[in-house]
Amino acid sequence: MNVSFIRELYIPIQPTVKSLGLVSYQEFLPHLQLQPFVYCYWQLKTTEKLSEAFNYRVVADGCIDIFFELDHSTESFVMGFCKKYTEFKLESEFNYVGIRFLPTMFSQLFRIDASTISNKAEELKFILPQFASIIQSDFNVFIDIKSIVQLLDAFLLDQLSTVKFDNDTRLYNAISVIMNNYGVIDVKEIDSGISHRQLRRLFNFYIGDSMKTFSKVVRFQNILRAKPSTQSLRKNKMFFYSDFFDQSHFIKDFKHFYGVTPSKAFGR
Repeated sequence: MNVSFIRELYIPIQPTVKSLGLVSYQEFLPHLQLQPFVYCYWQLKTTEKLSEAFNYRVVADGCIDIFFELDHSTESFVMGFCKKYTEFKLESEFNYVGIRFLPTMFSQLFRIDASTISNKAEELKFILPQFASIIQSDFNVFIDIKSIVQLLDAFLLDQLSTVKFDNDTRLYNAISVIMNNYGVIDVKEIDSGISHRQLRRLFNFYIGDSMKTFSKVVRFQNILRAKPSTQSLRKNKMFFYSDFFDQSHFIKDFKHFYGVTPSKAFGR
């Protein structure tokens, strides 16, 4: 089954960084052959030294990321699927680079059980020691972003050439149904041709969590993508169209995935 539909249907969004212009966040496309598997490379860095430590919030996006700091490339990490937002307290100066894999693709490329790294950041040397060694030897604070992208492309293209994908139609049909319905679906109604127990095992291995949790994250991400204003949320009652029982449930779920209420997140 062609899995390129995931990129076509799903855009994992992270909040815009706001720190008086002193912190920059940018995303970069990988090589064309990698785009069905890698959503983006990203860089989060200070443009000037901050007066204090920086709290960076990562919202739930259904993806798995590898990341490292160019100043300390001896340490690299992989962040698994997260069922809620995560906050990182960074120093007053930093320069992080990351790879955001589209749902299922980290496990497809590296044959790693995604459930073993869910809801936590693990040191990459214990998960992918070869890649951790490459990061340590080839990356440093003096390297420019064009060279960073080229090096990451080279490693991942080489990895891609050695992997035989398990494009199980039962798993990807279920993911397609979830994404085409923007996460607003009763997963018990999804007919994949296998039992829900078997499908749960596939989701745990390739996604890192259950179909239900993944659907909720897809629903949340589609709300972010819609960028509703506080006024439109009240007027149009978007939470009803997103399969929430009432507004309080909508706010509670949103805060769980984002870390703040919708009105504070959208701020308009």
